Amino acid sequence: MIDKEKLERVYKEFLEEKIINYLAEVKKFSIRQAMDIYYRSRLSLQIHDGSFGIENMDYRYLVQDLIENEPELFS
Repeated sequence: MIDKEKLERVYKEFLEEKIINYLAEVKKFSIRQAMDIYYRSRLSLQIHDGSFGIENMDYRYLVQDLIENEPELFS
């Protein structure tokens, strides 16, 4: 039997990994810099909380949304 909570946790971790790697690629940041930005973002809280089903969106869209809606993280 599959543990739904464990599956959701693994899915979110994989999503976060893809977001961090893509953010590093797009912005030419190190993985460490991208992790710092991501974990300080509202996006990370929304994914963790499962707000608005945001964790079901494409990681590339989520990175673009992060860049556009949380510019203070990049200054």
